[in-house]
Amino acid sequence: MKIVIIGGVAAGMSTAARLRRLDEQAQIVVLERGEHVSFANCGLPYHIGGQIKGRESLLLHTPASLKSLLNLDVRTGHEVTGIDRAGKVVQVRAAPDGRTYAEPYDKLVLCPGAQPLRPPLLGIEHAAVLTLRNVADMDAIKARVDGGAKRAVVIGAGFIGLEMVESLHARGLAVEVVELQSQVLPPLDHEMARFVEDHLRQKGVTAHLGTSVTGFRDAQGAVMVDLQNGTVLTADLAILAVGVKPDTALAKVAGLAVGPQGGIHVDACLCTSDPDIYAAGDAIEGPSRVRAGDWCTPLAGPANRQGRTVADNLAGRRTPWGGTLGTAIVKAFNICAASTGMNEKSLQRDGVAYRKVYVHAGHHAGYYPGAELLHLKVLFAPDTGRLLGAQAVGGAGVDKRIDVLATALTAGMSVFDLQHLELAYAPQFGSAKDPVNMAGFIGANLLNGDLEPWYAEDYPAAREDGIIVDVRPKADYEAAHVPGARHVPLPELRARLGELPADKTIYLYCKIGFRSYLAMRILTQRGFKVRSLAGGFDTFRAWHGGATA
Repeated sequence: MKIVIIGGVAAGMSTAARLRRLDEQAQIVVLERGEHVSFANCGLPYHIGGQIKGRESLLLHTPASLKSLLNLDVRTGHEVTGIDRAGKVVQVRAAPDGRTYAEPYDKLVLCPGAQPLRPPLLGIEHAAVLTLRNVADMDAIKARVDGGAKRAVVIGAGFIGLEMVESLHARGLAVEVVELQSQVLPPLDHEMARFVEDHLRQKGVTAHLGTSVTGFRDAQGAVMVDLQNGTVLTADLAILAVGVKPDTALAKVAGLAVGPQGGIHVDACLCTSDPDIYAAGDAIEGPSRVRAGDWCTPLAGPANRQGRTVADNLAGRRTPWGGTLGTAIVKAFNICAASTGMNEKSLQRDGVAYRKVYVHAGHHAGYYPGAELLHLKVLFAPDTGRLLGAQAVGGAGVDKRIDVLATALTAGMSVFDLQHLELAYAPQFGSAKDPVNMAGFIGANLLNGDLEPWYAEDYPAAREDGIIVDVRPKADYEAAHVPGARHVPLPELRARLGELPADKTIYLYCKIGFRSYLAMRILTQRGFKVRSLAGGFDTFRAWHGGATA
């Protein structure tokens, strides 16, 4: 059997390598239009920033090494220009001489990846406006940085955008970031993204949020970036990181089905609408483990595993693709942010009922030196407690918690299960009650009726039918508090019950939600109508920004 694979990066090379391990006799041809195959595209920003010194360390294999190791016929600079499904051949143009030829196949695998979005803006072809998708892009950006660039504008504050912000800043450039949404990291909910935004500003990065780029103009070799709000930024280079779209040009011309999200439609085994053509990676749309319908998920992890799934099916091992969670993580200076499953915005868009809890805790035991604050948000079904999604932000320990929660999501666990997870504990690694366990405790309390929360977004409406009471120590209250809140420190609460109205709802809060929970248990058992602020004042400030007294 002859298998032709279009695309030689994550999904394509994963397919080829796995298939060779399963079938020594198969003829495997990989056609890659670029100059490199099997390169570490997730490492590209960090070579620009100097964290990864050697460029060669990103080039994991060459056609020669893949021929020697796996007996693969890998051809770089060979672009497939058409697919003849009836004749089962692909048309190929080889660079640099431009010769064309037809390559027959028994089975075809499409792994063309995704293309960076380049909006049709005035001046977008300026030489200083660049994207980062492959090694050639990396080289072009690094050449400008090495050539003395002092100022940069990054357009898009998603994962790639923030990686570029950090890397350019590490090279000494003054960096500004522009984001159409009103927050950085749009995949996160805005109160979680606020922690990252504040950290960026502390590092000297100017964030222009809630505005877009309208065009680019030349400024004697530099580039002027015009924003919708009237601001004009001048930089030595501008990085477009506004997202990607599935590269489906070949699939569409060949008449293959394309899904509503714009990706190549595949079935449970990653086969396209043609039984002899499979597809994997950033170009496809496939099922989600937690969300209805098919979705595009341009991430390296799923792409590699999809390639393995395709190889299994080509080798006769029927292997369904289980779907994606969209688990992702990014580091920006000294803070990390990660997410898995659905966020609150997507749950609301899809009309899915949910509940949520917040945890703010040290990433390891507080009595052991070096504990860093970790912010965790967990979303779950209001009836069964089944997990729907999670987000984590902090200086350390973010990856550990999001991986545990992604595993729990995959297993279909609930917040009740999180309570009982037995996680590795020593004071320098975690706490006896890990933040993941704490999310389970709080979620279970909520569903069992032991905790009745109110949320930051309920303010200021909460003042209309009740009173807000701050139970933190006096110094914390005087430093900043929810406007209009009364102050009754927790140790004084039992002695001051007469100050609280019995006919109104009492909206309690503290720093992170623990003291107010204790206060709630005291008051509830004395007949008061009480709610406790989810995530406490830390979440309130993240939601409302400077709206404190």
